[in-house]
Amino acid sequence: MERRRETRKPFYRVPGASNKTSAEIVQEARQSLRTLRTQRPFTPLDEHRQLFGEGSSRPRDGRPPSAFSLHARNFEAPDSRPGSGTRLSPLDHKPRLPAAALDGGALEEAVALPKPPTEQTEGRKGLGVTRARLLRAGSNTRLPPVSSHMEVRKPEDCESPTHRSVSFTERLGTGAPPSARAAAAKETEQAESSLPHPQLHGPSTYRGEISLPDRSDSNTQATTCGTRTDKEVGDGDGSGTGSDVTEDSFWNSMVSPVLQEFEAVVTGGSPSEEVVRRLCDECSRLHGALHERGMLGRRLRKRATLLRSLFRLIDLGSDQLNLLLAKLILALKVSGNNLLNICKLIFKISRSASNDALFHNNSIIDSLLSVLRSEDVSVCGEALLYCVATLKFLSGNSALRRLLLEKDCIGILSQLTHRFTHPPSDRDSAGPTHTTTGHILVQLTATLRNMADLSESRPPFLSNGVLAELTTVLDHHHGDPDICTNVARIFSKLSSYNECCLALAEVPQVWRIFIDLLGKHSKKQDLVVRLLFTLGNLAARCPEARECIYEERGGVNTLLRLFYLYQEPRVAPQASSGVHRLGASEREDVLVKLIRVLANISIHPTAGTALAASEECVELLLKVLEQGSVELSEELMVNAAATINNLSFYQGESSVVRRRHTRISHLLLKLLLSCSMAAVLEATRVFGNLSQIPDVRHFIMEQKVHQFVVTLLDSKSSDVCFSACGVLINLSAEPHNRHTLRQEGVIQKLGDCLRDFGPCDWQLAGLLCQTLWNCTEENMENETEELLHTLSMYLDEEEALSWSADSAMRELHQACWELDFRPVAQRLRRRILGQVTLSEPIREPS
Repeated sequence: MERRRETRKPFYRVPGASNKTSAEIVQEARQSLRTLRTQRPFTPLDEHRQLFGEGSSRPRDGRPPSAFSLHARNFEAPDSRPGSGTRLSPLDHKPRLPAAALDGGALEEAVALPKPPTEQTEGRKGLGVTRARLLRAGSNTRLPPVSSHMEVRKPEDCESPTHRSVSFTERLGTGAPPSARAAAAKETEQAESSLPHPQLHGPSTYRGEISLPDRSDSNTQATTCGTRTDKEVGDGDGSGTGSDVTEDSFWNSMVSPVLQEFEAVVTGGSPSEEVVRRLCDECSRLHGALHERGMLGRRLRKRATLLRSLFRLIDLGSDQLNLLLAKLILALKVSGNNLLNICKLIFKISRSASNDALFHNNSIIDSLLSVLRSEDVSVCGEALLYCVATLKFLSGNSALRRLLLEKDCIGILSQLTHRFTHPPSDRDSAGPTHTTTGHILVQLTATLRNMADLSESRPPFLSNGVLAELTTVLDHHHGDPDICTNVARIFSKLSSYNECCLALAEVPQVWRIFIDLLGKHSKKQDLVVRLLFTLGNLAARCPEARECIYEERGGVNTLLRLFYLYQEPRVAPQASSGVHRLGASEREDVLVKLIRVLANISIHPTAGTALAASEECVELLLKVLEQGSVELSEELMVNAAATINNLSFYQGESSVVRRRHTRISHLLLKLLLSCSMAAVLEATRVFGNLSQIPDVRHFIMEQKVHQFVVTLLDSKSSDVCFSACGVLINLSAEPHNRHTLRQEGVIQKLGDCLRDFGPCDWQLAGLLCQTLWNCTEENMENETEELLHTLSMYLDEEEALSWSADSAMRELHQACWELDFRPVAQRLRRRILGQVTLSEPIREPS
C-alpha cells in the first residue's frame, strides 16, 4: 500500500528533492520563454531614378535638380586657367619681326588676326569636310596670346591644301562609307578653288588661316602658318623645353589626327551608328595612347586643346560616346565647373535603366570611385553628389551591384562616410558644406542600402566598420528623416544575420541613438517600423541587448508611448493627424514589430519581471487581443499572445498577468477556437503557464478546454504536443481531473505521440513520460500493454539511437536520450509493471 500511495504522487513531486512546479519541469525540457520572429519591412523600389524620391522630406526649391540640360557650351576651356580670378597684366615686350616684314604694309599683313569664316564655310556639313574647313579661323574658341618669340616662316614650310585634303580623305576612306568619301572628295575640290594661292616667294602669311603643325620642326608648335609660340597658356604645366620634343612628336603623330577627325564631325544633329562607333573607337584608342605615354592627368601641354575637342563632341548626344568622353575627361583630371558637369553628364546617362549595359561594359565606374577617393566635399561637393547618385542608380541593377562589390565600392563609401563624420575642426557645422554633405549622405546611404541586398556584402560591411560609421551618421544627422530612413533600412537588412547583430550591438551609444530616434520621429512610420525591427533582431540574438534596451534611459517608456500612439484611433484619440492618416496595415506593422521587441527583452529576468508588473504594458497587450481578429491580423494577435506567455512566466506577487488571469483566460479562448494553428499554439502555451493557478485549472475543466487540449495530441506537430503536455501535466496534478482526462483517451494519445515522436525528439519523449506518470492508475491493462512495448523498445540504446545516421546528430540525440528520456522512461516502466498483469513477459532492456 505504501508503494501504491507513492505511485499516485504527481510526477513533479520527486521524493528527497525540493518541490518543483509544473512550469519548472517544462522549462527543464524545453525553454519556455521564446524569441519572436517577423518579416522584414518591405523596401519599395524607386519607380523613377532621381536624386530624391517622392517621399523626400527636403523642400523641392532647396535641393539640387535631377533633370537638367547639358551642352558643350557649359564646359570651360582651357580648364587650367588661373583659379584666383585676378586679371593678369599685359606683356611688356614687343614681338621681333624680320626686317623685310617691317616695310610698308607688310607689318600689318604679318600680324593681322584671323578673320571669321564666311557664311558659305559655316554652311558646310558632313564627315567629309576638308582640312581647310577643319582648320578655319573659327575652329579655335580662344586665341592664344602672342609669345615672346615670334618669327615669320616661308609659305613653303606649310603643307599645301591639296596635300592636306588628300591625306585626310585617304584616312577617312578606310573606315567611312562610299558616300562619305565622295562627299569628302567633292568638298576638297571646292575648298581648293576657294583658297587663295600662296606666293612662291616672300615672307608674307595667309590672312585668316590656321596651319597644321610643322612636322619638320617638332620642337615648336605653330598656331598660324607664319607664327609660332613656345607655349600655349592653359594647356598644361609643361616647360616647353627638353622633353617637349618627344611630346610634340607624340601629339603630331597620335593625338592631332584624332582631333582632326573629331573636328570633322558636325554637332547638333543625330549621328549615325557608324559615326558613333568610329568616334568611340577613336576615343578609346586616344585614351589608351595617352595612358601608355603617361600623358593623362595634367601632364600634357596641349591639354586644353584636347579638352576643347572632347567637350565639343558632347553635343552629339550619344550616351555611349559620352561615357567614353567622360572617362577620358576625368582621366585628364578636370576640376571646378568641368568636373561638376562631367559628373552631371554621367548622372544624366545613368538615369535611364536602359543604359545600365553601357556601364557594365565600361570602366567608368573606376573613374567615379577614384573621384570619391580624392575629391573634397568643401571644394566640389556638388560633383560628389552627382557621382554618388550615379552609383545609387547603378546599384539598383543586380549585375552592376555585384560589379560594384568587386570594385570595393563599400570600402570606398565607408571612407567617404568617415570623412563626413570626422570633418576638419574649422569647417562650419551648419553652413552650406553641411547641407551638401547631407544631400550626399542621402545618396550614399541609399547606395549602401542597395548593396546590403547582396549576401556577399556582409564581410565588407563588417571589415570596413560601416555599421559603426552609419551609427555616427544617425547621431550627427538625427534631424534628417531621409538619411535616418536609409540607414534604418540598411540595419533592418543586415541585422537579420547573427554576425551583423553582434557587430551592431558592440557599437557604443547605439541604444541611446535608437531610442532617441524613436522618440524624435515617432510619427514617421517607415522609419519607426525599421528601427523596431532592428531592435527586435538585436534582442532576439544578443542576450546583452535585452538588458541594454531595458536599462537605457527612457527606453521602455518610449516603446509604450509608441504602442499607445499606434493603437486604433479610438484607443488613442489624441494621436497626431500624421498617425491618423496611416492605414490599418501600416499601424499594425508597427505594433507587430513593437510587441516583438517587448517579447524579446522580457526574456531577461529583470526586464521580464518589470514588464509583467507594468499595468500599462499588460493592458495594451490585452486590448490588442480584445479588439483584434485572428482572421484579419494573425501575426499581431500571435505576437501579443506570445508576449503574454513570456510575461506569464514571472508569477511573483507583483505580476499583473497573474492578477488578470481570468480576463486573460477568456481572451485565450478566442485564439483556441480560431483556424490559425499558430494562434492555437500560443494560447496553449499561455495556458501551460497559467494552469498552475487553481482558478485557471477550474476554468479549463469547466469550459471544456481540456477536451481541446487532448485533441491537440493528434496534431502531428511536436511543438503543439509539447505545449499540450504542459497543460495536461498541471491538470493531472489534481486527482479528480485524472479520471476526466482518461475518459477523453489521453493515455492512448500520449502513447501514440511517444511512439511517433520518440526517436526524433527525446526531450518531447521525456515530457510525454512525465505526463503519463501523472495520468496512470491501477487496472490499466488495456491501455498500457502497447505503451510498455514502446517503452521497452526505446529503452534499448542500440535500437533507440539507430535512427540517427549523422555522427554529429547521433551524439546530440544520445545526450538527450540519456538525460531527458531514459531516467523518466525507466521509472514509468517499472511503475506500470507493478500495476498490471501481462499476458506475456516483456524483456527487460539491458
